[in-house]
Amino acid sequence: MARPQEAPASAPAKKTETAAMMSTVQTGTAAAPPATVYRDSWFDKLAIGYLSRNLQEASGLKNEKDGYESLIDAALAISRIFSLDKQSEIVTQALERALPSYILTMIKVMMPPSRFSREYFAAFTTIFFPWLVGPCEVMESEVEGRKEKNVVYIPKCRFLESTNCVGMCTNLCKIPCQKFIQDSLGMKVYMSPNFEDMSCEMIFGQQPPEDDPALKQPCFRTKCVAKQYHGVNCSI
Repeated sequence: MARPQEAPASAPAKKTETAAMMSTVQTGTAAAPPATVYRDSWFDKLAIGYLSRNLQEASGLKNEKDGYESLIDAALAISRIFSLDKQSEIVTQALERALPSYILTMIKVMMPPSRFSREYFAAFTTIFFPWLVGPCEVMESEVEGRKEKNVVYIPKCRFLESTNCVGMCTNLCKIPCQKFIQDSLGMKVYMSPNFEDMSCEMIFGQQPPEDDPALKQPCFRTKCVAKQYHGVNCSI
């Protein structure tokens, strides 16, 4: 499992190109905080590579990067070339490629919406997806007047930190993941990112609101890695 570490101040560890760029982006006179450095396990690297390849195949855009940098480069390429609607569609296609349809159907049939399935999805996410979003934990919320452990809290999202991009967060993660989980797995989920501290909550069993505040968040502009260094028109 990926283990995040803060880069030491005196002798910083070697960073990926994206992380290094993030540490140099400034707003006014204040430098951005040091990027989190992850120590990916063999399982993390396997999962990252698998998702990156599926994104590249779905988009038709290849890259020669390794590790999480390859995944971010694939996402950046999609943001740079395709319309907002097409971006979400490509990610959904990549997720469908990653899991055989019979497995998705089996999960959907065997785990209809219930307290058990909501808590199962939350626990499963914290165990098997820190390589994608960073360390996370299960938290409680109230569902129909009773407490359930159906919320995944991500203190600092790895994907959002790597791009510092509102548009990529919403169009390449939030929107397609909500759609995929509901349509393919039969589970409603609301992903609520906090763009101030880069945290996020995944609330299983909750329908995303029509007037979603995350979709009104303006671009970071001067802090956005995708816009500043890759020419991505990510404004929403």
